[in-house]
Amino acid sequence: MKTRRHAKILELIREYPVDTQEELLRRLREDGFNVTQATVSRDIKELRLLKTPTGDGKYRYSAVQENSKDFSSKFYSLLSDSAVSIQSACNLVVIKCLTGMAQAVCAAMDSMHWEGIVGTLAGDDTIFIACKNETNAEQLVHELKKMVG
Repeated sequence: MKTRRHAKILELIREYPVDTQEELLRRLREDGFNVTQATVSRDIKELRLLKTPTGDGKYRYSAVQENSKDFSSKFYSLLSDSAVSIQSACNLVVIKCLTGMAQAVCAAMDSMHWEGIVGTLAGDDTIFIACKNETNAEQLVHELKKMVG
């Protein structure tokens, strides 16, 4: 049952811009899954779903790309251990990292295929991220700062 439910969750977040646990719970119930909010919360953790910006000021759940070898947890770990500062300038996000860490953080971030990001460039201690617009950049800074703590 859990495997079927997980498959359905992944299908739902691919098909719809699901942005809350409540919406996911409702859609699962509509499809015949008798689940509780606590179950949906556990499923989100087990599937390692991320809330990513959609480009219109909202967020949605998304799954880490297959064959990513769990890059999301690697990214969170690298970012929290390495980031010194995170800020935006127009549609750019600049992450200052400990010396020698920017390329690793950037590669892990690239593997996650975030919506709203046009491209990245990493040096030794700095990452430049070009976003589609200023709103995407501000949302990204907000999300990254939450990850760092």
